[in-house]
Amino acid sequence: MKKNKLFIGILLSTLMIVSCVKDLDIKPKDPSTILSENLGDDPEYLKEVLGKIYASFIISGQGGTGGDDITASDGNFFTTTRALWNVQEITTDEAICAWGDVGIADLNTQTWSSSNPFLTALYQRLGLSITYANEFIKFTKDNTDPKVIRYNAEARYLRALAYYWHMDLFGNPPFTTEADGVGTFYPKQLDPDVTVARAKLFKYVVSELLSIESKLGEPGFSYPQADQAACWMLLGRLYLNAEVYTGTAKWDSCKIYTDMVVNSGAYTLAADYRQNFSADNDGYHNPEMIFAWAQDGINTQGFVGTTFIIESSSDANYLRAEDFHGLTNNTNWNGNRARKQFMNVMVDTLATYGDVPVPWDTDPFFEQCKDQRVYLRVKKSADIPSASSSGDYGIGVYKFTAKNTDGSQATNYNNAYACTDFPIFRYADALLMRAEASYNLGDLSTAVADINSIRERAYGDNSGNITSADLSDQFLLNERGKEFYYEAQRRTDLIRFGQFTDGTYTWAWKGGSFDGSSTDNHMNLFPIPGAEVSANPNINQNPGY
Repeated sequence: MKKNKLFIGILLSTLMIVSCVKDLDIKPKDPSTILSENLGDDPEYLKEVLGKIYASFIISGQGGTGGDDITASDGNFFTTTRALWNVQEITTDEAICAWGDVGIADLNTQTWSSSNPFLTALYQRLGLSITYANEFIKFTKDNTDPKVIRYNAEARYLRALAYYWHMDLFGNPPFTTEADGVGTFYPKQLDPDVTVARAKLFKYVVSELLSIESKLGEPGFSYPQADQAACWMLLGRLYLNAEVYTGTAKWDSCKIYTDMVVNSGAYTLAADYRQNFSADNDGYHNPEMIFAWAQDGINTQGFVGTTFIIESSSDANYLRAEDFHGLTNNTNWNGNRARKQFMNVMVDTLATYGDVPVPWDTDPFFEQCKDQRVYLRVKKSADIPSASSSGDYGIGVYKFTAKNTDGSQATNYNNAYACTDFPIFRYADALLMRAEASYNLGDLSTAVADINSIRERAYGDNSGNITSADLSDQFLLNERGKEFYYEAQRRTDLIRFGQFTDGTYTWAWKGGSFDGSSTDNHMNLFPIPGAEVSANPNINQNPGY
């Protein structure tokens, strides 16, 4: 059983946090009820409240009818990780969704507007997590208990992570901290100019992470809580994309912090790539997982996170019984699959089959492929006839599973909800971030060594190893696609390499055409939701929207 699950959503069935009159003689009749003024009495109470902040990134709310933190037609649909996955994946070559829900077609074709409901939901959800964190930080900032000091640092980390995604996706969100009240003013952006504001927010997030680094637990101290390695990974990710966010590359800083993760000795690559996406991928069983959103089929239920990824990618017609994802209730939504162009990234003809065409008809699962990261199959056709075509067309992706790595059921198995954690930072990312930084710094030997350590796992031997002559921007982008597909990183990577909107790389239905077409580079940033701009006089819309 997974331990230390920090989800307040599962705790509040027995624990209710309420306000009360200030009478020190009043005690709760229910011993499981904690009054708001007593939260500081025991660090364990605060740990449970901290869990609410963690939970805000993965589930919809407290559970039950009307329990969503943000009112929506479908609370599961508009949770943070599910919306983040959509905007990071189906806007790219890695995924396209067959469903007709409002807003999906816009993401499929890079034709979104400021009224897209997924963008609005993600913007609001990230802001809500920041608000939760602000209140917790304010409440605990003067507490001298060592545990509470660490909890305060974790809340600051989660706030920094939310601001990172806000900065990456929207560029110029409203900015608040624990020094601000809730609901008493219109929050402001850091600057009316998105370029200036984004650089300021980058500086703030970096300063926050450096400030809390020593207050977090040592690497691997208590999964899935944020620790120093998670802090270094976020710093590495920030510096990896520093040129996008600030106009100035920071490859040396990216290498410093990824070096710290690698040299900590706390993590290694999992022996089997698939373990990272199986029910036993948590930090108790998997040496590669640094930070993730923990899921549990019994205690964290909802069609969110990896449950959503598994079910939305699954179908009854094209998935073999022995590879079935392990869920049997509410299955086979047949929505998400990849586009043909991404298959060509994953299945490199020369590297996997020799100098012959890829045999889709005789090997639809690419079982002859030497790279064992390939969990794909060609469906009815590799081509998708229209942007709204059935999920039977395109390239099926079956990377995530609700089973354990060996095919057995998870300890907390549920036939509708996965126990598979959603990875935010894996050790493989430390290696590939360091490889990219090393390449840009001219340290090709380190870049090659880091890439080959990952490829040796993928190929099972050194047959897929590369030399410095193989290194290029395109190779690095492709390698990240092969390693991290369906992990909500693709849009950010494509932008860093200049290929998301107006680059030379196109894919089916990008821009709304069958072969794909370039789109305007203002779409490298999503719009601030129109409802926010209308409601808050301090908010400026991003250029081009």
